[in-house]
Amino acid sequence: MDVFNRRNFLGATAVATAGVRWHPGQAAVSRSMEPANGPVIPVHCRPGQDATDPIQKVLDKLGSAGGGIAQLSAGDFTVGGNLQVPQGVALCGVARGPTSRAATGFPGDHQAGSVRHGTVLRAIGGRGKQDGPPLISLATDSAVTGLAVWYPQQRVSGALLEYPWTLKLNGENVTVQNVELLNSWMGINAIAAHRHLIRNVTGQPLRIGIYVDEIYDIGRIEDVHFNPWWSQSRAVLEFVYRHGESFVFGRSDWEYVFNTFSFGYKIGYRFIEGKTGACNGNFLGIGADGSMHAVRVEQSQAPGLLITNGEFVSFDYLKLGKVTPVQVIILPQNHGPVRFANCSFWGPSDGIARLAGNGTVGFNACTMVQWNPRLAALESDGERLIVSSCEFQQPGVQVRLGTKLRQAVITGNIFNGKSRVENFSKGAVEIGLNSATG
Repeated sequence: MDVFNRRNFLGATAVATAGVRWHPGQAAVSRSMEPANGPVIPVHCRPGQDATDPIQKVLDKLGSAGGGIAQLSAGDFTVGGNLQVPQGVALCGVARGPTSRAATGFPGDHQAGSVRHGTVLRAIGGRGKQDGPPLISLATDSAVTGLAVWYPQQRVSGALLEYPWTLKLNGENVTVQNVELLNSWMGINAIAAHRHLIRNVTGQPLRIGIYVDEIYDIGRIEDVHFNPWWSQSRAVLEFVYRHGESFVFGRSDWEYVFNTFSFGYKIGYRFIEGKTGACNGNFLGIGADGSMHAVRVEQSQAPGLLITNGEFVSFDYLKLGKVTPVQVIILPQNHGPVRFANCSFWGPSDGIARLAGNGTVGFNACTMVQWNPRLAALESDGERLIVSSCEFQQPGVQVRLGTKLRQAVITGNIFNGKSRVENFSKGAVEIGLNSATG
């Protein structure tokens, strides 16, 4: 029997679930099928039953057989324990595309009364235990796809409840696809999960969306959308804005991130020093809206962070006061280069970038829409800065070069109003060929 592979499991599960109707809490009773990549076994549960054991028994059976698909029907499946997906096995719901608001209408949601649809795991274990075992652990060559995860006991007022990770990727070549993390406390943990594929993931993770570290072969994250569609209560929105981080990257050798978005998080994209190092990678078409800081770089590798076609919006959208929204923050300990190409920055932030460290930071062909007119759009006390072919749409100080800066090139930009590049550096600085209207 061939081991499961992610290229053909979608077609196999589509055939297996043809004609399935909604039966809340009970899986379809279609017969087991034997496609070329392994068996498809439906999970059977009685209405109201804790589905942990029935699901795990099917997963274990498939693991012993060398791989296959554990098929969940449309409906609710209460999971009070933890699930382990063995090597070569896929845990599949009915969704065949990205899900959003799949679980709306549950008690506590501001959209009460909406119709539920799809496969929903009701996670009731791990309450108050952030360091507990994950809801679902995935081994090498395994997958979770086509379902939503909902924590029905999570609060929408007062102190929010901590929970363990929803998905923990423990092996290589793990796929998470077409999954909604409706209100996970912490969504996906990909540590030492080389060549992970995370695609078409949606939801409103509250503390961390996706965490990546110790990756030594290229990981891929594509088409992820985190948005406040579980709850827009003041308590939830304020917690996420003050504490939430949608994407966190530690050590990753060539992370590829494509078409990702988050709204309302304290940090959209955070780059840290992991246990074994920092990140380098290609970040294309990424965005963060309503953030306190869209991008925060604490450390990066020598090949750098290559950020292209990004859209970054930072402002105090909840009108909290006493916060300092800035789109890009690069800390003094950073050593690697960070490049922004063809990106746009807007929102009434205190500034577009505050830069430090000895890594070179570059902005090329970027659009600077708005910032606090009393402050500079870009302010650097790092070692090296390149700003070229950018448009500054608002009058005011475009660039401020601090005393610690050693090298800078500020050329070929368009300024709306007077050219106001403030240079306090005694280093090698070239400023010229900028077009100003004042």
